[in-house]
Amino acid sequence: MQNTIDFNLKLIQRYDTAGPRYTSYPTAVEFDNQFSLEDYYQQIIESNKAKRPLSLYFHIPFCDTVCFYCACNKIITKNRSHAVGYLENLHKEIALQASLFDDDRQVRQLHWGGGTPTFINYQQMRDLMNVTREQFNLVNDDTGEFSIEIDPREADAKTISILREIGFNRLSIGVQDFDPEVQKAVNRIQTKEQTMNAIQAARQNGFHSISLDLIYGLPKQTAASFAETLKQIIEISPDRLSLFNYAHMPDRFKVQRQINENDLPSADTKLQILKQSIETLTDAGYVYIGMDHFAKPDDDLAIAQRENKLYRNFQGYSTHADCDLIGLGMTSIGSVGDCYVQNQRTIADYATQIENNELAIFQGLTLTTDDKIRKAVINQLICHFELDVKSIEKKFKIIFADYFEHELALLDTFINDGLLYIKKSHIVVSPLGRLLIRNICMTFDRYLQEKNTNQFSKVI
Repeated sequence: MQNTIDFNLKLIQRYDTAGPRYTSYPTAVEFDNQFSLEDYYQQIIESNKAKRPLSLYFHIPFCDTVCFYCACNKIITKNRSHAVGYLENLHKEIALQASLFDDDRQVRQLHWGGGTPTFINYQQMRDLMNVTREQFNLVNDDTGEFSIEIDPREADAKTISILREIGFNRLSIGVQDFDPEVQKAVNRIQTKEQTMNAIQAARQNGFHSISLDLIYGLPKQTAASFAETLKQIIEISPDRLSLFNYAHMPDRFKVQRQINENDLPSADTKLQILKQSIETLTDAGYVYIGMDHFAKPDDDLAIAQRENKLYRNFQGYSTHADCDLIGLGMTSIGSVGDCYVQNQRTIADYATQIENNELAIFQGLTLTTDDKIRKAVINQLICHFELDVKSIEKKFKIIFADYFEHELALLDTFINDGLLYIKKSHIVVSPLGRLLIRNICMTFDRYLQEKNTNQFSKVI
């Protein structure tokens, strides 16, 4: 696939509406509390028959300080003892979940997210990984994808060394912006030296991959200031990059009310920052994976995309489409068999169920046949910018033109605008349409026809 993106300002402005990020289909807003433990158990029975490998996600919600842009589920505290009870319950949940899955199913992917996973101390890190290894069959030859999100302000060289020692081989580091004025405006003071120390330690300890997170659209940002951040990022040469669009939604996320809206860049400035960022990164040799992700050509993400094996899950783009995902910790989401399942969102509700020796599930969704068809369509488009119509027809025993008669008619607007084209039995997204892939996917989203899209972030 050509590493090409066309940036048409007028088209982007016209299509810049709100919409899902499609880390799942149906999206999490469709989950409901009618989904029961029995529904989950039934999905696990079928999942065990299929013998698929496993992926584990752990949510560590604690942060020492709050970043004003954050929309994550987190607990802000300087009292490290608050993690003790939570981790005890997390250990219990690991055992409860592991008892439901066959022992011979390998865990090939593992991720600690947050919050700030490095909020917990070294012994707590070791204990959590040891309990996980005792209960689950983790691959032990360093071929698994074991990743962790770190805050360089919370992780020195010793921390990085211990993370490698207990099995992590991939690192995701939050940077957001190196500009001091921007950092001050979002309450995340993080020096370049702190970031570099973490990266150097990761390289010295043999981490397989280093990913950096940036955000555009933050207060005080300008095209010139962000260009300087990008210059420094390219010099650092991470394996992957995420360039997220800051979605200012203070009505939903109270902490964002700390941001002075007068300091936010205009819509035109945001687009200018995005355009120059894409050009700078692709000129530097990074492959545009999709939406907000970039990777070096030899990175697993880029390879998976070239081989049509890329997938999207609740952590974003993934190389492990063959895994069932088990979510652990408050607010975590899992995907097992044909269902999605989410844990309780508050630490109190999570603790109550776990302490009663119950799974902490409070909502979920069992996919219908229609859901599975549309999920496959959206995943192909958002991961590979191309849809093989024949493969969908063969897999689901449908006639695509009949099943999606209404949706195909809606695609005419995209075709007329040059965002996609039909080539034999393939729907192909053009370089002009790649930035607007969420809009194209939304065409196939049955639930959006009944929803107010204001609950989602802007696509650009």
